[in-house]
Amino acid sequence: MQKFFPLLGLLVWLMPAAKGDTPPQGFPGQTGPSSLKNLSLEQLSQIQVTSPSKEPTPVSRSPVAIYVITGDDIRRSGVTTIPDALRLAPGVEVAQIDASKWSIGIRGFGTRLSRDVLVLIDGRTVYTPLFAGTYWEVQDTLLEDIDRIEVIRGPGGTIWGPNAVDGVINIITKSTRDTQGTYASAGGGNQEQGFFNYRYGGNNGGDLSYRVYAKAFTRGPEDHPDGDDFDAWRGAQAGFRMDWTSGTQEDTFTLQGDAYVQKDGEQVSLSNYTPPSTLNVDGYENLSGANLLFRWKRTASPGNDTQLQVYYDRTNREEPNLGEDRDTVDVDLLKRTRLGSHQELLYGAGARLSDGRFAEVSTGLVFSPFHRDDYLLSAFLEDDISISSKWTLTAGSKLLRTNYTGFKFEPSVRLMFTPSARQTLWTSFTHAIRTPSDGEEDFYLSSLIGSSNGTPIFARFNANSRFAPEQLNAYETGYRRLIAKNLYLDLAGFFNRYHDLFSEEITGGFSLQTTLPFPAPAPPTYFLLPAQFQNGLYGSTYGGEIAPEWKPAGFWRLRGSYSFLRLSLKQAPTNLLSLGPAADEGSSPRHEGDLDSSFDLSRKVQLDLIYRYVDALPYQDVHAYSTGDARLGFRLGSRLGLAVVGRNLFRPNHGEYLGDPTGLLGIVRSVYASLSWVTK
Repeated sequence: MQKFFPLLGLLVWLMPAAKGDTPPQGFPGQTGPSSLKNLSLEQLSQIQVTSPSKEPTPVSRSPVAIYVITGDDIRRSGVTTIPDALRLAPGVEVAQIDASKWSIGIRGFGTRLSRDVLVLIDGRTVYTPLFAGTYWEVQDTLLEDIDRIEVIRGPGGTIWGPNAVDGVINIITKSTRDTQGTYASAGGGNQEQGFFNYRYGGNNGGDLSYRVYAKAFTRGPEDHPDGDDFDAWRGAQAGFRMDWTSGTQEDTFTLQGDAYVQKDGEQVSLSNYTPPSTLNVDGYENLSGANLLFRWKRTASPGNDTQLQVYYDRTNREEPNLGEDRDTVDVDLLKRTRLGSHQELLYGAGARLSDGRFAEVSTGLVFSPFHRDDYLLSAFLEDDISISSKWTLTAGSKLLRTNYTGFKFEPSVRLMFTPSARQTLWTSFTHAIRTPSDGEEDFYLSSLIGSSNGTPIFARFNANSRFAPEQLNAYETGYRRLIAKNLYLDLAGFFNRYHDLFSEEITGGFSLQTTLPFPAPAPPTYFLLPAQFQNGLYGSTYGGEIAPEWKPAGFWRLRGSYSFLRLSLKQAPTNLLSLGPAADEGSSPRHEGDLDSSFDLSRKVQLDLIYRYVDALPYQDVHAYSTGDARLGFRLGSRLGLAVVGRNLFRPNHGEYLGDPTGLLGIVRSVYASLSWVTK
């Protein structure tokens, strides 16, 4: 906290310098019909979001704990990746593991692949059924083209289906009508060693508009105590989007696609029954992929429309210890029907087929079968009833079936009270599930877990064809209020009951093994313990978030947030031996907080300062830390802009999350400069 006070002093010192200046009308790099930073808090609270119901709804009238990170928030924060942008949302745990990997969770259970969080980019699900979760390093787009990131804290399964257990992250890019002209930026620094971004948008002079983009980057490794700087990261990505509206305005069409290639430094641990029992190997992840999405929407009348979305997604992963190729096709149909003036039905159906082919690279890590088709069939119905001018009831359920589960339901009930135009109170109950993945039902793994008198002990994890869905019963309540035209408050509280949670279980006693071809009186070469991934944990979490926002003056915007989380998990009494709940309980911070202060110092200068505090992770022996980011932006003309960004400024490096097998790396202090050029 001591380093926070010089930062606060800088804010106070800068206020007189900025007080008499007029806010700028826009900086190079800003696109869209208007700059979101120039909107009042009342206008910001009316931003239309689609994640709660798949239909546009003002954020202040959404009966869920939702937070919107706008494109302007991302630009002014100076972040260069989507995971780092998510640090701006309350209740989201973001911890960097190495240069290209993050652990992300919402209200607990943060993991490398965020297995309980559903992530979408323009409605395309990027959740993989191989190990259950999201590979964050390959989720990317031109950050300048992001319109907003909608973060739902809490389950969203009724609308979005399975795996939206603890939250939904929906990344939404801008319409091509808002990205006309040319945008280019380039820069570099000590960590962001070099990057280049380019986008061109145009139109046919009528109802068709389009854009194309390309980007490339190279990033250096983080701080390694042993000097083994294996995690250098570089990649390139390109894509396009086309939007077309029919002459009658009834039909809108979108066609978009992306392709990427990356080379990520990685260290993996390989286990072997013959000495040496374990070996850490440095290598590269060779990653590539592409996707194509088509969306059609027909609006018959206000409150009556139909939407069809189809996408294809291809991913290729070649890692030092495994490989996979996957093709996914998804079809989703959504229909909205208004019944009178007080009731609206939202219903639809979807189907997904994902064809995965696993490649064995190292012994002891294998899927059986190697080739599997994963499918998901779903349908949902939601009824939105206006009980009165102040009370709204929303009830519905998702019905789904996968190749690992029979038919499952995800019901939800939400009640919203709006006593005035400036305040909203809501409460809800939701049942959500995470479906089993290939990694739980078809995965075989040999792993060194210790030794006894010099003899290695291995756990042999066998496939569990009876792994059940993880289940959640969630209770939430929230309150939003525009207290004054320059002061906004958002509160949310939750209590979650979990059962059938993922666990690692020892299922039998020691087996004495030898590598000799005949029995011998010599000591065994190794001990082997049979093990499985099972549903051996249950328990609860509770906590809440507060996110106030204040505009003390036209040139100054203050935002802050505080999140509290308490996990209490137990082990099922029937388990023989388990790693227990400590890993989950001690790998999420109990307290998190941040303060973001944005200044328009003049028509040509912007300053943004961010302070963050993250509590300790006791299980991982990661200490609590405070850090700060700063961005100084200059407008050099009508087309040219310069930004200087410093991140993690309080100390040379700090640990955030324990990597396997890399241990705890230091996330380094970094500085970079970026030059941008825009024409419209």
